[in-house]
Amino acid sequence: MVKGTDVLRGQVYLVALNPTRGREIQKTRPCVVVSPDELNAHIQTYIVAPLTTGSRSYPFRVSCRFQGKAGHVVLDQIRTVDRGRLVKKLGRLSPQALRNSLSVLAEMFAP
Repeated sequence: MVKGTDVLRGQVYLVALNPTRGREIQKTRPCVVVSPDELNAHIQTYIVAPLTTGSRSYPFRVSCRFQGKAGHVVLDQIRTVDRGRLVKKLGRLSPQALRNSLSVLAEMFAP
């Protein structure tokens, strides 16, 4: 099982997203942790954004490369997941893609 202190913002995990409803991104897929480390160390849930290779460019989707594949961080599909949904650690998102993602999230939730 993954320990909370091991989960850091910017890391990418394979996350079991099912069950889902409607148009939510489904199945087990890579997701980047966007919740702050201070939160990750103390609670057993994480805020994640799925990664996808089959997406068109939208204002709330950030282009990235992960494990040699071009894709997007799907920020319009962020969700909070329990630690038990983290299957395994896959790596880290690039610092630039993480900065861009956090910037878009700030824009999305700005008053």
